[in-house]
Amino acid sequence: MIGRLRGVLAEVGEADCLIDCGGVGYVVSCGARTLGRLPAPGDETTVHVHSQWSEDAGPRLYGFLTRDERRAFTTLLAIQGVGPKAALAVLDVLPPAELASAVAREDKAAVARANGVGPKLALRIVTELKGKPLSSIVGDVSFAPAAPGMHVEIAPPVPSITGEAVSALLGLGVAEVNARRAVDQALIRLGEEAELSAVIRAALQELGR
Repeated sequence: MIGRLRGVLAEVGEADCLIDCGGVGYVVSCGARTLGRLPAPGDETTVHVHSQWSEDAGPRLYGFLTRDERRAFTTLLAIQGVGPKAALAVLDVLPPAELASAVAREDKAAVARANGVGPKLALRIVTELKGKPLSSIVGDVSFAPAAPGMHVEIAPPVPSITGEAVSALLGLGVAEVNARRAVDQALIRLGEEAELSAVIRAALQELGR
């Protein structure tokens, strides 16, 4: 089973990309948000992969730029009625930390913004995720429901290195799409355990600043 691919980005399509790894081209299905943050064709990239097999379509690879996005995708697939297309659509509008926050607020409307996800499926997603520990998606967050009639202030998820670095670049006047792409490339180079300051410096280098 393939868990990660590192190679040269050969092509980017509307719903997938082609990654050349040692002369073998892998077609990887991705959400629009992931495709928009990939480097230019011809550059090296790394994607975290969820592998799926079906008798009709054979092997399918789904790619993400972070492990958290892949874990969130896998968690969504475990919900009845959520297929790969719907899971990718949810992550297009709600990255893992924002999905965690939406579930904590029981914000079905936020989930329903995903293309192809109607109100009933959005309700099911929120209901299924509520009460589950989602540490595999975004830190040590749990969405246990409050007792009836009790008002609970929900703490926001702990900011991720990616989110903080992107915010820092936005404060410097960098466009969001460029900031996210630069931070993603910096994390690929440095690893996801890198310090925030090092990620920001590396991202600025990616931007030529």
